[in-house]
Amino acid sequence: MLSIIEAAGWPIWLIIITSVVALAIIGERFWSLRTSLVAPRDILPATIREYQAKGVNQDLVNRLQRGPLIGRIFAAALVNERSPREAIKDSVEDAGRAVGLELERFLNTLGTIATISTLLGLFGTIVGMIEIFGSQNPMTGGNPAALAHGISVALYNTLFGIGVAIPSVIFYRHFRNRVDNLVVEMESQAIKLIEIIHGERRA
Repeated sequence: MLSIIEAAGWPIWLIIITSVVALAIIGERFWSLRTSLVAPRDILPATIREYQAKGVNQDLVNRLQRGPLIGRIFAAALVNERSPREAIKDSVEDAGRAVGLELERFLNTLGTIATISTLLGLFGTIVGMIEIFGSQNPMTGGNPAALAHGISVALYNTLFGIGVAIPSVIFYRHFRNRVDNLVVEMESQAIKLIEIIHGERRA
C-alpha cells in the first residue's frame, strides 16, 4: 500500500485525508441515526400514559429532553399544553426544525467530500500530466523514470478520487433518505401527542 501511495505522489494525501473524514462521518451517522437514539416507538405510549396519569410535571419534561431526540419535540408540546392548538403546533414545529438540523449534522460535509474527491483526483491527474510533459526534453529526449512516475500519479489519483467519491455519494443519499424517514415518523408521533393533549384539555 505504501508503494502505491509513493507512486501516486503527493496529491494522493489530499484524497486520503478526505477519505478518512468521510469514513468518520459515515461511522458517526450510522451510530447517531439509529431509531433507538432518535425516535423509539415506545416513548410515545409511555409519555401519553404518564401525561394522562400525572399531567405535565418538570420531571417528565426533563426526562424527555435528556432522552431520544423525539423527546425534545414531545417536551415542547407538553410545556405548551395550556396554549391554543396552533401555538402547541408552532412550538412542536420549532423543536422539530432543531431536531432536523441535529439529524443532518455532517451530511453537508459528506456531500462536499463526494464532490471534491473527484476534483482532487482530477487535480492529481493534471499534476501527473505536468510531470509527464516536464520529463520531455527536446535536446536529450524523454526521461523514462519521470515519464512512468507521471503516469502513475495521473492514474492513481484518478482511481482513488473516484473510489472515495462513489461510496460518499451512496452513503450521503442513504443518510438523507434515513433523515427524511425519521422526520416523517417524528411528525406522525408528534401529531398524535398533540391530539391527546388537545382532547384531554377539552374533556
